[in-house]
Amino acid sequence: MPGLHLTRTTDNGDEIDALAGALRSDGGGRVGVTGMVPDLPGRLRRTFAPSPRLLGLKVSQAYTWEGPDRRDRGWWPQGITTSAETGFREAHGHDVLMTSWYSRTGQGSRVSLVDLHHRRYGHVLLVTPKVVDGEPGFAPLKVHAGGIVWHGDYLHVAATGRGFSSCHLGDVLRVPAGSPYETFGHRYVLPVRFAHKGVADEGVGRLRFSFFSVDRSGPEPTLLVGEYGSSKQSRRLARFAIDPATALPRPDADGLIRPELDDRGALRMQGVAAVDGTYYVTRSRTPYLPGSVYVGRPGAFREHLAATPLGPEDLVWWPETDAFWSVSEHPGRRWIFAMRRRDLSPRG
Repeated sequence: MPGLHLTRTTDNGDEIDALAGALRSDGGGRVGVTGMVPDLPGRLRRTFAPSPRLLGLKVSQAYTWEGPDRRDRGWWPQGITTSAETGFREAHGHDVLMTSWYSRTGQGSRVSLVDLHHRRYGHVLLVTPKVVDGEPGFAPLKVHAGGIVWHGDYLHVAATGRGFSSCHLGDVLRVPAGSPYETFGHRYVLPVRFAHKGVADEGVGRLRFSFFSVDRSGPEPTLLVGEYGSSKQSRRLARFAIDPATALPRPDADGLIRPELDDRGALRMQGVAAVDGTYYVTRSRTPYLPGSVYVGRPGAFREHLAATPLGPEDLVWWPETDAFWSVSEHPGRRWIFAMRRRDLSPRG
């Protein structure tokens, strides 16, 4: 699309290595996402809401967080992704989900590793590494994190009009108790490796990375991006080619990463997934009404009303379960929930 592209910033590997070394000297350091798996302190609870209309007419199963996370008004759930087709299952015997949260109190953003098999979860603070006067440190990554994508060894975190940040999951760092670093109570941090910065030429509206997912329908996977928008805003859907060799968005010959664009997105989209050419889109309908799921193709969606709980957010397809998974954001009504693909027909 002329006028829109992404550029990749320089790699923060040296800063991350310095930070890992500083933490290692105190008994922490680099453990990777694999090192977190045995250390998930939170307990998930399988749950059913008082009525199907409250939980969503298409919800087939749901889990909720421990009480403090379920009620917290500082942290709000947003994005969701899965480890499917990343090699995680081969190493651990089962796949996991990951969700994102943003802070309304200045603490940045975080992700949660969610193990449904053992009904456990744990939080990881997202940070930007830095070295100041030779001293390694970090600052919280302050983005909305409306969508996340786990592809290969990378976790991509949506940053709305700024593009998205990319983290290598081998860089998960354990912060030991008593550390001087401010983590807002988080035992793990994940630093940003580099950013994919969104650029728009004059007269072209900057693409908002409100949410995204990986579409594996074609011969090569693509990054499918969507914009949340009202009737007065753009509601575009964009695709970026992914390089199979790097698992990262593929640049053109001039080094710029350009999308294919479709401007026929639906109102107030919150998440998107695509399977075999069919799109599935979550839509919020105020804090007082259950959400919808649109199914079909851009410009010809069929709406499933009251399909989700209040406040549905990002969406991911989990091939092993042949179901779509999402999260709801409102305090006291927060679920990680699934909807079977066969229950979401594009034809009715």
